Amino acid sequence: MTSKSRIFLSPPHMSGNEQKYINEAFETNWIAPLGPNVDAFEKELAEYVGSKGAAAVSSGTAAIHLALRLLGVQQGDTVFCSSLTFIASANPILYQGAEPVFIDSEPDTWNMSPVALERAMEEAKREGKLPKAVIVVNLYGQSAKMDEILAICNHYQVPVVEDAAESLGSTYKGKKSGTFGKFGIYSFNGNKIITTSGGGMLVSDDVEALQKARFLATQARDPAPHYQHSQVGYNYRMSNIVAGIGRAQLEVLDERVKARRAIFDRYVQALGDIEGIQFMPELEGTMSNRWLTTLTIDQQALGVTPMDIINALAEENIEARPVWKPLHLQPVFNGVTYYPHQEGWSVSDELFANGICLPSGSSMTIDEQNRVIDVFIKAIKR
Repeated sequence: MTSKSRIFLSPPHMSGNEQKYINEAFETNWIAPLGPNVDAFEKELAEYVGSKGAAAVSSGTAAIHLALRLLGVQQGDTVFCSSLTFIASANPILYQGAEPVFIDSEPDTWNMSPVALERAMEEAKREGKLPKAVIVVNLYGQSAKMDEILAICNHYQVPVVEDAAESLGSTYKGKKSGTFGKFGIYSFNGNKIITTSGGGMLVSDDVEALQKARFLATQARDPAPHYQHSQVGYNYRMSNIVAGIGRAQLEVLDERVKARRAIFDRYVQALGDIEGIQFMPELEGTMSNRWLTTLTIDQQALGVTPMDIINALAEENIEARPVWKPLHLQPVFNGVTYYPHQEGWSVSDELFANGICLPSGSSMTIDEQNRVIDVFIKAIKR
């Protein structure tokens, strides 16, 4: 193992202003969950993305769970979900006792295939069992084909939950990612484009639904002088301290997007002309935050596998990862219904087999990036 310093995939990048809001929380003794930072963070994020409101919660997963609960998802229901994503997108379906149905990706965005979605909807309609919701994921910062997906979902009157955990700051036809569905969700996990250490946000134009989300996220406590509960609730609210971190991070979000896009461009410049390498596309009319720079390799043309490259980078103390393993291939979802992009062609399987995520942190120096590029080129020339 090299003695060179570690290059992480996507480490936190503090602005230096976080301490101001944290200190305010300490000085005013707003240490417990809720408080002025939470209120302000909700307001500031809603204004940034252009939604009517936002509810700050403990994670992106919690936000998805609350969205499904608000949509009345329950045992016996089905929920359609992108297959090429982190498991957090789908776990809340199981929390509600419902059944996931996984939808493949398509090549233009790597996100939910409208072709596969249409096929799944037609079959569900024929069987008299339309899904209660569709969870659309914006992978690695790239928006899905929202016009086509919304047209299908609206036709069948099925609400959309837009999982924008990885795409805060991205846009689709001039509108901010996460604001297209009935509900949108963001994640502020440590590896995201901005972080609160751990946390998430639920956004919607339905302000009443968000008020209900806050109620459910605070143990569903009824308005009474004593502790009274008529419904099952959750301990999902964000703390006032971490919301302070989020406020400072939000101030530099546009800078972070700019930095990640510059990192992506440098990778493309250095590696894009090599035959057998294809970078994740950016759909026309969209702007990806390029949370992670991802690419696929032609293993035959290059004579290496993604793991060969990932291991070569690891030998030089550089963290890289495969693309998400599709959920329909996960042991926990064995036997779950899956709709490929086309019969006999599963795009997400191909992306998983051939994809690599490169270090993309917004604090990455040009020297560090050159290190990654050098090791990558050596790995494919071995």
